Amino acid sequence: MTDHIPVKPANSARIILTLAYPESRMDNVLLKACREQEENPNLKIISRGALKALFTAGKIMIKGQRAKSSSALAKGVTYVDIIGF
Repeated sequence: MTDHIPVKPANSARIILTLAYPESRMDNVLLKACREQEENPNLKIISRGALKALFTAGKIMIKGQRAKSSSALAKGVTYVDIIGF
């Protein structure tokens, strides 16, 4: 079985979340992943408030759909695209 990898939108950064168990909120997991990644220095230093603003502006996407900060994440791999980075 092959995993479907969604197309990365233009002008975006991709964060790949690999979870061993489900998470009830996406915002905390994504903030930690942004700070741990090395590809985008602007995301590495992002503040909690700036990340919240990206959620509010609809610039955080999962499978091409707008994500909410309170969205739950399933166990496994999730591809998160952040538009504008």
